[in-house]
Amino acid sequence: MNISETIAAISTPLGEGGIAVIRISGEIAFRIIENIFYRDNSGKNKINVSELDSHSIHFGYILEIDSLIDEVLISIFKNPHSYTGEDVIEISSHGGVYISQKILDLILKSGAVHADPGEFTKRAFLNGRIDLAQAEAVADLIRSKTESAHSSSIKQLEGSLSEFVKKTRQDIINIVSLVELELDFAEEGLEFIKKEEIKTKITGLNERLKKIISSYISGKVIREGINLVIAGKPNSGKSSLFNYLLKTNRAIVSSIAGTTRDYIEENLIINGILFNLIDTAGLRHSSDDIESEGIKRSHAKIKESDLILYLIDSSQSPEEFKREIDEFKESGNLDKSLLVFSKSDLSKSESSFSGINISLLKDETIEQLKSEMTGRIMSDKIKLSSDEIILTNLRHRICLENVVLSLNDSLKTIEDGMSGEFISVDLRNSLKHLGEITGEVTNDEILNNIFRNFCIGK
Repeated sequence: MNISETIAAISTPLGEGGIAVIRISGEIAFRIIENIFYRDNSGKNKINVSELDSHSIHFGYILEIDSLIDEVLISIFKNPHSYTGEDVIEISSHGGVYISQKILDLILKSGAVHADPGEFTKRAFLNGRIDLAQAEAVADLIRSKTESAHSSSIKQLEGSLSEFVKKTRQDIINIVSLVELELDFAEEGLEFIKKEEIKTKITGLNERLKKIISSYISGKVIREGINLVIAGKPNSGKSSLFNYLLKTNRAIVSSIAGTTRDYIEENLIINGILFNLIDTAGLRHSSDDIESEGIKRSHAKIKESDLILYLIDSSQSPEEFKREIDEFKESGNLDKSLLVFSKSDLSKSESSFSGINISLLKDETIEQLKSEMTGRIMSDKIKLSSDEIILTNLRHRICLENVVLSLNDSLKTIEDGMSGEFISVDLRNSLKHLGEITGEVTNDEILNNIFRNFCIGK
């Protein structure tokens, strides 16, 4: 990556809107804007942008030679006090595909290059404005769909995880320093820290790290939501419940069995929890090749799910009702399922097996179902009110797990009676894995993988 180049991109989504924002960052950002920005639409009164104050906004006109493109506001941010740590210009134009693209084309003709996805944030990291964990939080913040996801991203962006890493890193450095200082005085036989004390400190660090690692399950729920599958036999009311929860006719509802041939996915937020709601094909044996493929995909989604709403039609005969319950018991999915008895207003059967009775004609039964859904997640997966650090990123979890492995190696090294050189190697490995979280230790492959998932213009 050549950070000497000046980059530019449209930072707002393309389409009609009140305004569009085009961002420029780099060494010649001010020179570029001076080529196209004027005080009036005569094309004669250029503005010396480099002499204007940082963090100031100015009205003017964008022209291509003598042709007026738009009247705009430009915001000026001088290095190092900008998002990227470089000279930055943000142009606020009228919204619209043509205007914003035309302005961007003028900027590119004047010497800028088009920014890659996430390149502005990548430069903020490379220029020391933020660390890698904070950079990843920017992407999470943009994608957040719930209050909990937003709150978690803000905490990480403000540096909660980075501070934890910094403190843990310093604690390990303190131990390494004493171990290596002792090596310098090996001939004198001086002992600066007892081996038992090292073991106690490392064990304490491990407990702290494992607590953070264990929060990843909750963090995954916050970041990605719950994969909730509605499953059951044909005509059990799956698509009707799917539509009712979404308050739209998203899925086709018919009395003809096998109407749903493939799964349908939509997002639903209940009590601040994001559910990835999936309606599946009715589970049965079918000679229809298309329906059979849909049923196969349904089983795959059930296997991947975090929670299953398994519907059984309570309006069918008592014999069929009991048979379906027995099949459900044998499915192997009891631990992650809520058994739901649909069409309870037409019920012909009673069951000793615990389930939730619902009827789409009775709103209170659906509210009870929602309460059971969120209650199950809140008790099993997540505590949204927690003020502790919640790990939401798989890369961070893997790094911390590697830290724990290295610390465990150091404990074994001590127990095996090996000398300080070997203890130091294990401890320094743990420091390397910690540094991978914040970017103190990184490589191009990791950086490219992180920033390719960003949107262009950020």
